[in-house]
Amino acid sequence: MIGTPGSINYRTKEHGKKLMKTCWRSIAAARNSYAVLRAACKVHGFFLDPVRSPTADITCYSLNSLSAEKYEDEIRGAECITIAGGPYASACYRNVASYADYVIVGEGEHRLPALFRHIMMPETTPLPAGVATSECFFQADTSVLLDAYPPFDEVKGYIECSRGCPFHCGYCQTPSLFGGSMRHRSIDSIVAYANRVKDARFVTPNAFAYGSDGRSPRFEKIKRLLGKITSNIYFGTFPSEVRPEFICDEALEIMRTYCKNTKLHFGAQSGSDRVLSLLHRGHSVSDVVLAVELCHEYEITPVVDFIVGLPVENEEDQELTLKLIRWISKYGQIRAHQFLPLPGTALFGTLPRPLNSEVRHLIGELALRGKATGSWMMMR
Repeated sequence: MIGTPGSINYRTKEHGKKLMKTCWRSIAAARNSYAVLRAACKVHGFFLDPVRSPTADITCYSLNSLSAEKYEDEIRGAECITIAGGPYASACYRNVASYADYVIVGEGEHRLPALFRHIMMPETTPLPAGVATSECFFQADTSVLLDAYPPFDEVKGYIECSRGCPFHCGYCQTPSLFGGSMRHRSIDSIVAYANRVKDARFVTPNAFAYGSDGRSPRFEKIKRLLGKITSNIYFGTFPSEVRPEFICDEALEIMRTYCKNTKLHFGAQSGSDRVLSLLHRGHSVSDVVLAVELCHEYEITPVVDFIVGLPVENEEDQELTLKLIRWISKYGQIRAHQFLPLPGTALFGTLPRPLNSEVRHLIGELALRGKATGSWMMMR
């Protein structure tokens, strides 16, 4: 069935076919999503006005696993039409559709403007595929061509240079949201927007995988890209971190030649090869060690991510992670995050494993010394 939710009668709201006001609920964690979708909507002739409460005709929300519960009651009680998207809404669209009028499942650059047209002209414009309501959902079978949309417009954001990931790590939502094949924005498109800002920063699952299939680097393409950017380049820093097995002499030479950042962010996630295998990480602990050693040789500070409290860990695995964290802290910094079971991932529905006191003590000590950051304080 294609149609609008039974709870909404647009005719009685006297919206008819007139142009409605489209708004975006300002949420700190979704700032870059706003920059991206504001630019995409502008391509289709719509303007997203930022608001601090549900307003006017249509208000859009981007929800993640930490914000969804906070905004559920607000969305449910809104007197305007509500549209929800984002990683949580995409993975749990049936639940979100019980309190939002529409849910964008997956990528929004095309679906959100298409949904606006449907809401304003329901008689002539069908409900787009990839949009869920409480009554129906038709899966979309297309993905976004990044070059078809600008990464931002007047509201500046990070430049998304790649989407998708061939590694299906058990805790990560990226493949379920964007697919298992990498898509890249073209060099010319990235350069055009990078040179509009003083500091060019990027979004990508793996900066050193730009232009590649995500498994085998194509460093010649990265050189060609960075060599054309005239602004300050920050590449391989959050949110464009890299994978440890991609860190090599050639990658670090490129970084030292073209980039302003002196820190390189990459994920280890665990100090146990057994755990890395169970997570389907696709790299080993030795890859992490080599990456840290190479960064030290090139006088680059490694900033290494760990997920603590993984449900597949045992006591020995935590001791191995503790050992690796202690060693890395001599050369760089740690970003420790408590495991969060994200919907749409293989580990969804599992619970974090309690941390032993030694792990908690070390992370706390490193934080006091400025060597550790992250959400480790959430741990109990």
